[in-house]
Amino acid sequence: MTPQPSPDDSAWEAKRRRAGLAAFFVATAASFAFFAFFPGLPHVIDWGAIITSLAVGGLARWAWQSHLSRRNATHPQN
Repeated sequence: MTPQPSPDDSAWEAKRRRAGLAAFFVATAASFAFFAFFPGLPHVIDWGAIITSLAVGGLARWAWQSHLSRRNATHPQN
């Protein structure tokens, strides 16, 4: 039998979701800015740069959410 979710669980999930979204947008913007402004690269954003930036954002979201989950598992009161 699965345990019933407590109200604290939904608050934790909402916090984790917001943190994941923030990590996604920050990493996507940073990657996009890298392709746009790094010296030596053509200053044209193509589909490859857009897809790569989205992939970097997704990877950052996954990494940050797993970090938060791992930290919550070891320190549940935080």
